[in-house]
Amino acid sequence: MKSWQIVRLVAGTFILASLAMGIEASPIFVSPWWLAFTAFVGANLLQSALTQWCMMESILRKFGVQRGC
Repeated sequence: MKSWQIVRLVAGTFILASLAMGIEASPIFVSPWWLAFTAFVGANLLQSALTQWCMMESILRKFGVQRGC
C-alpha cells in the first residue's frame, strides 16, 4: 500500500471507531467525548487538504512506505 492509502484507511477506521464509541445507541458506547476525536480526525483531514501536508504521511515515509500518486 502507498502512504496516501494507509492514511485514508487509518482515518476512516478512527472515524468509524470513535463514532461507534461516542453514539449512545451503539452497543460499544463508552462516552460522548469520543465524538471530539471524530472532529479532530476530520479537522486534520481538512488541514491536510488545504496545506498539502499530513504528519502521518510524513511519519509513514520515514518508515519506508512509498509515497504514491
